[in-house]
Amino acid sequence: MNNTLLPFLFSPAGTLSAALLWLIIGLCVGSFLNVVIHRIPIMMQRESENYLALEQDQPLVHSDRYNLILPRSACPACGHTLSFKEIIPIFSYFKLQRRCSNCSTTISYRYPLVEGATGLLSGLVVWMLGSEMAGLSALIFVWMLIAMTFIDIDTQTLPDDLTLPLLWLGLLINLNGVFVPLSDAVIGAAAGYLFLWMVFWVFRFITGKEGIGYGDFKLLAALGAWLGWMMLPLIVLLSSAIGAAIGLIMILFRGHQREHPIPFGPFLALAGLVALLAGKPLIELYLGYPL
Repeated sequence: MNNTLLPFLFSPAGTLSAALLWLIIGLCVGSFLNVVIHRIPIMMQRESENYLALEQDQPLVHSDRYNLILPRSACPACGHTLSFKEIIPIFSYFKLQRRCSNCSTTISYRYPLVEGATGLLSGLVVWMLGSEMAGLSALIFVWMLIAMTFIDIDTQTLPDDLTLPLLWLGLLINLNGVFVPLSDAVIGAAAGYLFLWMVFWVFRFITGKEGIGYGDFKLLAALGAWLGWMMLPLIVLLSSAIGAAIGLIMILFRGHQREHPIPFGPFLALAGLVALLAGKPLIELYLGYPL
């Protein structure tokens, strides 16, 4: 690695050059996250179908390799394999005039949205936390939250392949108290899971319906593992307020049917991001004294 880049890759908070560099790196990571968001639900479906086939002593439904690396990225409409120039973050979207170069199918705005959000949030994280241990850990935290947010929007599921690694990573990161003491992280993980687990069963007992998914339990547990138990009230309040506001807006202005569930994972992820970057000042503002 070029030694001239090291001061920018690993810098304290408030270093503008490092933030800009990680913004660019974040754009590239966002391009990969688009692959994660698209493929993980398909990989889960393929795995489920193969499992059922094995249980019924039938041939595998899917025998080809399909993961986050293979096959190469292609147009979902015509199967055209994308060249390097066609996967440059954001630039290629506008260079291609928002259409596939082979079949002219319109490319979803989702791709540059994910890339842009990942880039901007990566730059913001490095600006606020630096790009040393805490900042680099926070980048992984934010990238995984972005992937889970869009998967939950698309499928109303939060895959164990993402929630559980995020939980364990949070505990490992806090072995040395990077964000909170390990004891706070362990209690946060347990309390986060148990809180939504209890909400689930109380709601089910009262209404006979399932108002929240098990993936949400695991995501809140992961947030508790990263940020500690003291952040859980803030995360729950913020996510509930944001979810209620957006749900009301969707019902009033977009004709959303009340019986159609709205995924809660994106609201937890957004609240977790706020807690990461501004949780302590917000709690101190509410309490009126420093923690």
